[in-house]
Amino acid sequence: MILFTSVGLLTLLTLSIPVGVVLFLLAFGIDAFFSPFPLMRGLGQVVWSSSNSATLIAIPFFVLLGEILVRSGVAQRTYAALESWVSWLPGGLIHANIATATLFSATSGSSVATAATVASVATPQAERLNYDPKLFSGAIAAGGTLGIMIPPSINLIVYGFLTETSIPKLFLAGLIPGLALALLFMVVTALFCIAKPSLGGPGITATWQKRMSGLVDLIPLLGLFGAIVGSIYAGWATPTEAAAIGVAMAFAIAATQRAITWDMIVDSLKGTIRTTAMIMLVVIGAYVLNFALTAAGVSRALQEFLQGLGWGSLATLLVIVLIYIVLGFFIETLSLMVATIPIVVPIVEQLGYDKLWFGILMIILVEMALITPPVGLNLYVVQGVRKTGTLFDVMLGVIPYALAMLVMVGLLIMFPAIALFLPDLN
Repeated sequence: MILFTSVGLLTLLTLSIPVGVVLFLLAFGIDAFFSPFPLMRGLGQVVWSSSNSATLIAIPFFVLLGEILVRSGVAQRTYAALESWVSWLPGGLIHANIATATLFSATSGSSVATAATVASVATPQAERLNYDPKLFSGAIAAGGTLGIMIPPSINLIVYGFLTETSIPKLFLAGLIPGLALALLFMVVTALFCIAKPSLGGPGITATWQKRMSGLVDLIPLLGLFGAIVGSIYAGWATPTEAAAIGVAMAFAIAATQRAITWDMIVDSLKGTIRTTAMIMLVVIGAYVLNFALTAAGVSRALQEFLQGLGWGSLATLLVIVLIYIVLGFFIETLSLMVATIPIVVPIVEQLGYDKLWFGILMIILVEMALITPPVGLNLYVVQGVRKTGTLFDVMLGVIPYALAMLVMVGLLIMFPAIALFLPDLN
């Protein structure tokens, strides 16, 4: 049964069938061959219960927030401001890529949008200053992954909804690991560029006057991040209410930049509808698949199998980590999450691990899926913006950052407080 599910998932995805449809097909396949309870009897209730939640309203709000910021020109000014602060480090503008992706991730909630935005701003600079295209583009692709870690994160909302975990606590839990991972990316960049200075291009120095004047361009995003996360942390707003506040502030920021046009509004709404529809189809499909898996006893069978091996909790957890790394080569991020959460999270809880902590660990693992071929979306996004060189250049460039993610996974396993410190304070 487990083999049927795994092979079926990979086969259907290989055929380029939409992920949401794949989840429904798997559910009906499991129901037809293994489940004693007909899925059709409960299908309507499962679909209704999985979509009838006020929590999910936060998803289109955060998507719209990112769409507005992408189209308002905020990224260009943010990049220029951060460039004057960090480009003196070994690696030069590569640090500006990571810093901009970090700040943009704290407002967009989407990795692909973050990678595309930073790539469009930074690529002309790299070409003008003759930066090594591999490490430069790899840093953009890796920096974009922070969009699903640093709050607000759409993937954390989905994880919280599917596992009934507090979304405000997930946002708090993701903050320190997200910032630590960004710092780790910058350390990796500096080490590589110290070892081989030609990778980093020319160092750029800026006057203190330029740095201080550039801070004005950082205030909108920092204020937006503070309003969203601060209101949630203080208990003044739910994630959905905070998302609505964020959208209103994003419109205000776009208005001050004189970027609001009818075409911008229409494009933002269209993008929001497309992305939200895709996410909701996947979420509903995951609930239907979870229903079929539970009825067929897959989770229970897998738990019994792991217990029969006689391995300790840590060894079993490391096997789960390895499974996620391997699956990340073949399955897209959100699909990987929703297809495995119903099976893996109950096992992790039975092993004695906190599902809040595991949510952050899982996010880092699925972040790797965004930069590992052949389905790493950020690789294709960055290469699409570059329009020069080959995709293989980007793949080579992300290797150091993928290794940094593995280091972060190890740190989280050894020191769970990295993720749990802020939630425990609340």
